Amino acid sequence: MERQTSEEVKKNILRVKSSIQVARLLALQGRAFRGHDESIESTNRGNFIEHLQFLADNNEEIDSVVLDNAPLNAKYISPEIQKQILHVLAKKVSTHIFEEVGDSKFSIIVDEASDESNHEQMAIVLRFVDAKGFIQERFFDIIHVEDTTSKTLYSAIRSALSFYKFPIQNLRGQGYDGASNMRGEWNGLQALFLKDSPQAYYVHCMAHRLQLSLVAAARDVFWVHEFFTHLSSIVTAVTGSCKRQDQLEAAEASKIALQLATCEIETRKGANQVSTLQRPSDTRWSSHLRSISNLIRLYGSTCKVLENIMNDGSSSKTKWDATTSLERMKSFDFVFNLLMMKKILGTTDMLCVALQRKSQDILNAIRLVESTKKLLSEVREKEGDSLLADVIAFCKKHDIEAPDLNAPFFRGRSIRKRDVTNEHHYHYDVFNAAIDVQIAELESRFNDRVVELPKLSSSLVPKDGYKTRSTLLLSVSLQRSIILLIFQKRKWIH
Repeated sequence: MERQTSEEVKKNILRVKSSIQVARLLALQGRAFRGHDESIESTNRGNFIEHLQFLADNNEEIDSVVLDNAPLNAKYISPEIQKQILHVLAKKVSTHIFEEVGDSKFSIIVDEASDESNHEQMAIVLRFVDAKGFIQERFFDIIHVEDTTSKTLYSAIRSALSFYKFPIQNLRGQGYDGASNMRGEWNGLQALFLKDSPQAYYVHCMAHRLQLSLVAAARDVFWVHEFFTHLSSIVTAVTGSCKRQDQLEAAEASKIALQLATCEIETRKGANQVSTLQRPSDTRWSSHLRSISNLIRLYGSTCKVLENIMNDGSSSKTKWDATTSLERMKSFDFVFNLLMMKKILGTTDMLCVALQRKSQDILNAIRLVESTKKLLSEVREKEGDSLLADVIAFCKKHDIEAPDLNAPFFRGRSIRKRDVTNEHHYHYDVFNAAIDVQIAELESRFNDRVVELPKLSSSLVPKDGYKTRSTLLLSVSLQRSIILLIFQKRKWIH
């Protein structure tokens, strides 16, 4: 009996080890555990069972104790067992992160989003300096929250940190998005943590801040907002099915072949690739610029696809959508906004990419913000007339009727508010207005108060730190000298 009991213990241990190995592999790869049909008759019983079967097929010892060769009450493959294994693994990882952080100061990066089941989930990332002096970021936990109020998020984060005994006094930074429940100065999440740890400064992600300023501010202009609405509908109409996608690629391939035959374009490695349209997204950096650039490059092919849908559409609604989209594309207003936004977003794209680099130092990013403001101002002052010339040339190339720029502008009674020419409207009411709101938004979001902390923090960077420290020391000594002179002057007057 003792020998039989010890053998069963060894078999159970081997079964559990096999299940743990499979669970670790699937968790590492981010794969789903369960399948649609896990019955014995199924040809695909899900990733967990199929991987366990693969282990058994390549190891006779494991094959003798798992799945069909395991007793009914000790297979260790049920969903409950899988969840228990995952919880143990998650706890081990969190404990390792706690040991890695130790007594070091740390920062938190938090964001919330709903999952596929429409449950609100909050992700917590820890940022700290390890024992070797390297900056590390660790995905620490994901927590289900009932709502996204600041108090609920605060309680959930405090509970997660307290469970693993992270002292809140060591919190030195907070990174959230720009939502009011996060950045509120009085009742926001950052304000609640500041009460516990006054050193926990709140820093809004600069790349996210830039995206908000460029996209949201541009949409404040009526004409630009209308353009992006039409752009989304056009992309949806053309790429809404695989058949239309194939038509677009075929039309573009034919155009490229013709241009190569007539030597209109050069040939080199990686050039002249057939691309497709891209839908702009507010949460993806530079997606608006890529969407606009792709439409300019595929303008003729897109018009051909819309014409095919108009003639061969499966329903009246499909034909009407294609007709409306084609009319918008062949309007002077749409072409002007298309080329205008490419020029504006192309000017700011370098800054947008730089702010997303992990190796980008903060002080250089701030300099890029200032240079971008100057570039936008130069574009506003110097390139308005050249933009109109480019739009007219584009219209001639694609047989689009261009209005008389010296004629009075008119577009409906509700929009016409004063007698201006078409040139004045496109140059000042649209082009200048779109740049003005972006410059104002950049100055508001990257003001002196926002960049003060990054500038001071950059002086602590060892690389070329003497330059920053000398500048800061010079500014401090200059302030002291001015205060001393003012004091002596007042004393002399008295």
